[in-house]
Amino acid sequence: MQNRRGVDGQCDDELSWQRLANCLGVDPDLFFPERGASTREAKEVCRGCVVRDDCLDYALANGEKFGIWGGLSERERRRVRRARAGGRRNGAASA
Repeated sequence: MQNRRGVDGQCDDELSWQRLANCLGVDPDLFFPERGASTREAKEVCRGCVVRDDCLDYALANGEKFGIWGGLSERERRRVRRARAGGRRNGAASA
């Protein structure tokens, strides 16, 4: 079976998790609130989502700087990136 590539160059199979997302069909504006606006509603949609980790991994891998992805805000994703980078450095130093 041949994989089709989407607009962003990713294979359909790589993005198949999106079909299972709780946010499918929800107004995207909910996940991109104005600066200072509440993110509570968007995070509530993400809370029980079965593909939350896939969504977060996608956002981290693609450098998504805006919006709620995997239930995390931009600031929260920056913390995750730093923690993961620090873990890689510490792991490499101890190897």
